[in-house]
Amino acid sequence: MGKKILTLRDLIGAIKDKASQSKAAFISKPSSFSLHLAVLRATTHAPSSPPDDHHISSLLTLGDSSRATASSLIVIIMDRLHRTGDSTVALKCLLIIHQIIKRGPFILQDQLSIFPATGGRNYLKLSAFRDGATASRFTISAWIRFYSRYIESLLYTSRILGHFLSSSSSCNTDEKISTFLNSDLIRDVDSLVQLIEETVKLPDSLLLDGNKLLYEVIGLLCSDYLSTVNELLIRLGEFKERLSCLSFGDSVELSFILKRLEGCKERLSVLFSVKKPSTELLWCLVSELSLKNDDLKVDFSKRKLIMFEKSSESARFNNRVMKFGDSVQFSSGRYEMTNLPLMIVKGRN
Repeated sequence: MGKKILTLRDLIGAIKDKASQSKAAFISKPSSFSLHLAVLRATTHAPSSPPDDHHISSLLTLGDSSRATASSLIVIIMDRLHRTGDSTVALKCLLIIHQIIKRGPFILQDQLSIFPATGGRNYLKLSAFRDGATASRFTISAWIRFYSRYIESLLYTSRILGHFLSSSSSCNTDEKISTFLNSDLIRDVDSLVQLIEETVKLPDSLLLDGNKLLYEVIGLLCSDYLSTVNELLIRLGEFKERLSCLSFGDSVELSFILKRLEGCKERLSVLFSVKKPSTELLWCLVSELSLKNDDLKVDFSKRKLIMFEKSSESARFNNRVMKFGDSVQFSSGRYEMTNLPLMIVKGRN
């Protein structure tokens, strides 16, 4: 019975795909028809597998031409995403956006980074997405809401870093990081931790069994996580060198960010059970920095207390001198004022 329902659903999906292609041929301009067709082929209703790599490669190749073509392609993908109520199509659209971030040509990534022109959060507009066709699709809708928020966070972090995280074209050297101001480093680390905090909100994995689309999502998230770890290692390593030179404010801010990161550790170990030397090194570095930074904050507090005590003692000494001087002046003045009438009287005599 289940197999017949699945076959019927596939048939309905195939009919919808054909109808979408016919509609695109009818309403699209000749210059954009190939773009529409490439997007439709990569985002079919077939729920059995993720977008075919050949279709994704073709789509990325089409976007690697003029700025106008790349912009049109991004608009078509977003239009497909916003118009559909089907969880399979929506998930495939999000996967394509993620693939553009990961391995798309620069010009296509650039157009994605500035979409929409108004900017802001939740521009993927999927925070209320619901596909109630079946119980499983309704549950997968939670994954789509999560995945859209994650991609928005990924794009936000990439804007902060100045390059696309996990992209094959990105490059970041220790020499470049060493020129950053402390505020720049804190901003970068904060944005990377925000991305990890979004990652650990991944829904429960009860639907993963046999769902190739969700496995594809997990694979991309794992790749991003390892890239995030590498970005954090570079910046936290730089903080380790600067730790003794941080201001009290920077030290407190760094401590808060490290605590947030440590709060994600347990959930990350469940989501991504594979252990890499880079992840082990990250947690060792986070632990080391937290301990040293806490010690520095104690030193800061002690120095402030000593400075306060010295300042208070100096103020008390100055106050005693001031009071002594005031009492002499007051006494002398009072003496002159009280003796003035006597002198006048005597003078009259």
